[in-house]
Amino acid sequence: FKQVKQGQLHFTFEGMSTNEVESIGSTSAKASAAPSSAAGQSVNKRLQSELMSLMMGGDAGLSAFPDGDNIFQWTGTITGGSGTVYEGYTFKLALKFPTSYPYESPQVTFSTPCFHPNVDQYGNICLDILKEKWSAAYNVRTVLLSIQSLLGDPNLDSPLNGHAASIWNNTAEYKKALQKHRASHASKSA
Repeated sequence: FKQVKQGQLHFTFEGMSTNEVESIGSTSAKASAAPSSAAGQSVNKRLQSELMSLMMGGDAGLSAFPDGDNIFQWTGTITGGSGTVYEGYTFKLALKFPTSYPYESPQVTFSTPCFHPNVDQYGNICLDILKEKWSAAYNVRTVLLSIQSLLGDPNLDSPLNGHAASIWNNTAEYKKALQKHRASHASKSA
């Protein structure tokens, strides 16, 4: 039940240990600690709304969730599109949102090593909507769909990986290089 005392709302949690109640309080404090300003709280609400939309949207091959209690850092997952050289591949992405989001783009990098013309060895992505073409109308779903699309349709005019760009049009050679890249990184992480 709840008790009101001097204009404050107090909750009594029956049947819960003191540690469980403190855990709930510290979790909500952490989640709300990041945005200290009204602008930060607005970003927090926007990101929570986007998370709900993603969860309810059911887009095949896309997902993203906050890392623990930090709503400003997410882990995303995309799968390679059907009919592309990346079909059957799954990639993890790190998304970091600035306090000025959505007026400034999130920083998005591949966490899973990705051999691609528009991805460098550190996972940085060359995608115009993450840079100069960013719009506040975009959201996490838009970003993930754009990166998923980029996998099968790279911009060969702006490569970050020259070798991948140079062999992109030779599908057999590209698939071989992709498999070799995947195998070399799988053995390092094992």
